Amino acid sequence: MSARSTKSTGHVRMSARRLRLGCRLDRYVASHFFRSYLLAMLLMTGLFMVIDMASNLDDYLERWEDGTSAPGSVLAIYYGLNLPYLFLQVAPFITLLAGMFTVAKLLKAREVTAVLGAGVSARRMLLPIFLAGLMLAVGMFFLREAVGLGIARDRDAARDVLVEHRFEEHYEDVAVIEDSGSLVFLNEFIPRPADGSPPRVERLTAIRRTSGQMGSGRYVRVDAERAVWNGAGWDLEGGVRATIDPDGDGGSQDESVDTLVGYAFTPELALTYRRAKDAPLELSFSEVQELMARDPDDNSYQTLWHYHLTFPLANLLLLLVGIPLMFNYERGRSTDRIALGGLLCVFYYSADFVFRTLGVKGQLSPLLSAWIPVLVFGSLGIMLYDSLRS
Repeated sequence: MSARSTKSTGHVRMSARRLRLGCRLDRYVASHFFRSYLLAMLLMTGLFMVIDMASNLDDYLERWEDGTSAPGSVLAIYYGLNLPYLFLQVAPFITLLAGMFTVAKLLKAREVTAVLGAGVSARRMLLPIFLAGLMLAVGMFFLREAVGLGIARDRDAARDVLVEHRFEEHYEDVAVIEDSGSLVFLNEFIPRPADGSPPRVERLTAIRRTSGQMGSGRYVRVDAERAVWNGAGWDLEGGVRATIDPDGDGGSQDESVDTLVGYAFTPELALTYRRAKDAPLELSFSEVQELMARDPDDNSYQTLWHYHLTFPLANLLLLLVGIPLMFNYERGRSTDRIALGGLLCVFYYSADFVFRTLGVKGQLSPLLSAWIPVLVFGSLGIMLYDSLRS
């Protein structure tokens, strides 16, 4: 090789090492990744929707007591609004699959060899994929917020029709904790009455602690046959208030009340507590933060608060572990690589589930229960990423 050719090759290699972010190579790899991401998203969300239908569709379409069944429009609305929830469950797996598909294409076309031969390291070539994983992690966090504050109520209402076989949404045994520590028990909560009237509660009990003489604690209890939301508070029907003194010094006699005074809970807050009871993982970060502020000693809320921060990071963590493993396993078949990625997801989801359960049950600190899987897989991913060929 001539000196001129050697000099030219060295110049190409030096230029390649100094590639700017957003160059043609970055755009090429990113375009492959996002096409693969769209394919993986359709594949995984479609698969999970089919599994959900296979498990629940017979119950949803079961005949009601009056001989009718749920309208097809309600079924379509439910599955349409449930799609974002299905996506959020498997979003990190979709990201890993997209990264694997992209790397498999690059390896199959021998483009990795060409890029390495040009003096570009594998780490630099794959940088667009890891940046995309980081962007998807941030996007997943904000999507959960948008879903929780936007369509959650309509999705839950449609599901209630399908599960309970009725058009009027009912929720039983809902407990609400206020900022002051007051407790409100809703025996039956109807957020959207079928006749279009305001939200109401059938059989309400509210308990609030007050300061008595010499610092003794007294409780004011309000019982009502019905409470109706008037837009700013609750109007009571058959409301009775009494003061209870646990120390035995006596309390006030029952007196009739027609409004619930001293309580600030709203129908939206009651729905949040209902969702926290039945499907806590579907709460948004802001909802968990509000519940944690009202009951800071509850381990489940603290664990969920950290979980909403750590679970989106799985989009990046799985890429950091899975992509380098594919390079070390590049002679294997594509199906073997996909199986490897699936096994990796099983390990991460299993670890995340076990540690999260320990945190919810109070057997492990909420901070540790949420962050241990991130630290373990993150450390492994950084080590594997650093070992990529240069």
